[in-house]
Amino acid sequence: MAMPVVTTQSIIGVDVAKDELVIYHAESDQLETISNTKAAIKKWLKTAAKPVAIAIEATNIYHQEFADLAYADGCVIYMVGGYELSHYRKGVNVRAKTDALDARLLARYLTNEGDHLRPWTPPSPLYCRLISLFRRRAALVQARVSLKQSWENEPLLKTAFKNQINAMQRLEILLEKTILAQIDEAGLGAQLKRCMKVEGIGTLTGARLLASFQRGD
Repeated sequence: MAMPVVTTQSIIGVDVAKDELVIYHAESDQLETISNTKAAIKKWLKTAAKPVAIAIEATNIYHQEFADLAYADGCVIYMVGGYELSHYRKGVNVRAKTDALDARLLARYLTNEGDHLRPWTPPSPLYCRLISLFRRRAALVQARVSLKQSWENEPLLKTAFKNQINAMQRLEILLEKTILAQIDEAGLGAQLKRCMKVEGIGTLTGARLLASFQRGD
């Protein structure tokens, strides 16, 4: 169930980018920007007033280090999906979109909707490993398909290109074997077979479904 945001907590919104974090302090109505690096995050956490509740937009993988470090430091973390934040932005009639405005919007969202939100907890190591493997496989498949489409009519390097595609396919197979090995090592092989009994669910789809259920309760 959702847990209420304690009124004595400071509320902060953090807009995440690859290289920097824009942080908005709701109580003081102040913005600051820090580098999205482990050292900068740890330095900032030492100065953050506790207790604190932090709303972060889940952005690819760039939010993960901040979330992990802040959680370990005792902060209460709320992950806000891009879909939810986009609709909230429209609902409160905020038309512009900048990093600073998004940081403010995240803090506003947490202030107004916090009683209905579930605090974030770090996923299991198994989940992190599986999701990482699935992401890399997806990127590999996308790159292979894109290359095949762009090189299809190039006759001069046909043999070399075929060797490259074969190498990518071997790596793809290795990724799939590694995913299945992780599932077997975790004792979830029987669960995978159970998923695959559902019509239309193959090995990788079943493995991805199992990974989803490793995220948490």
